[in-house]
Amino acid sequence: MEIPLTEQFVHGALELERTERGVLPHRLPAWARRQFPDPQLLTSEAQPAGVRIAFRGAVTSVELDVVSTRQSHPGVPPRPPGVFDLRVDGELLALTTADDGRVEFHGLPPREGLVEVWLPHAERTELVACRVDGRAGPVADDRPVWLHHGSSLSQGSNAASPSTTWVALSSPGSRLLNLGLGGGCLLDASTARALRDAPADVVSLELGINVVNSDAMRLRAFTPAVHGFLDTVREGHPDTPLLVVTPLYCALHEQTPGPGAFDLDALARGEVRFRATGSAEPGRLTLSALREELARVVRQRQEDDPNLFLVDGLELFGAADEAAHPLPDALHLDPAGHRLVAERFTPHLAPHLR
Repeated sequence: MEIPLTEQFVHGALELERTERGVLPHRLPAWARRQFPDPQLLTSEAQPAGVRIAFRGAVTSVELDVVSTRQSHPGVPPRPPGVFDLRVDGELLALTTADDGRVEFHGLPPREGLVEVWLPHAERTELVACRVDGRAGPVADDRPVWLHHGSSLSQGSNAASPSTTWVALSSPGSRLLNLGLGGGCLLDASTARALRDAPADVVSLELGINVVNSDAMRLRAFTPAVHGFLDTVREGHPDTPLLVVTPLYCALHEQTPGPGAFDLDALARGEVRFRATGSAEPGRLTLSALREELARVVRQRQEDDPNLFLVDGLELFGAADEAAHPLPDALHLDPAGHRLVAERFTPHLAPHLR
């Protein structure tokens, strides 16, 4: 049976672009991509973090034809092939990579259930065809919509697979829309409008790390930018529970401003690591300074917004956690770190999914 590559079966994208070969999921709408065609942003938004092919049925095999594109940098070791996860009723049954454009899952238990194929979270994936052996139909999903925005930490960098990022692991009680954008969580007005216009029963925002490691703003610009971003999101979701997550602990930028850069000594050893290159100057943002200001802004707004909630990123992942789970590239969580953050974030999210 051929599964139609339509919005009925491809979940977690804001838009599906029809191409000559098939369908390309996007996590930002076309107007936003045209308005600010930054190469890094366009790369991240076309990597289908949180996007999955979903259907209800009883199948013994699933096959996909795909065209995959991996990002690369000169002198940087290539990324491993993207992983596809298959879950049935939430249980992870198999994972694999694309072999010459073909993804295959065979020998599945033919029980009736919700079947989901999670697409690679850090690899552009154009869908050409999807076939199953068995019965399959659209999912009638009435779970609340969780709309999330954040950095590469939210997109899932260094997670073992797409359904085991901390965001995906926190999402079983919801229909996830993950707008985590690697390098692109910079309080852009166009992103705020995309969030404003997207469906949501709960909204969460992991803010800060990209502002620091890109050295995009000084304190003077950051504070009104946060207010403006939240104002825009609230235009579309005036009473929706809105969780603002301050930065997780990252020793690299706790006291040292950006910009961040590749560690050239590590690259010479064939390793990917990052370093902070900024110097302390009045108004330049470190994670510790930004975290304090972001918390102050949220507390101020809470006086007039009873549905605004503050989540301390240090409670999700603090200095002791980095000592126990060192960031493999000095910037991103490892697979165990993703699981830990999910365990700690879920209690903040779950009450708003009921």
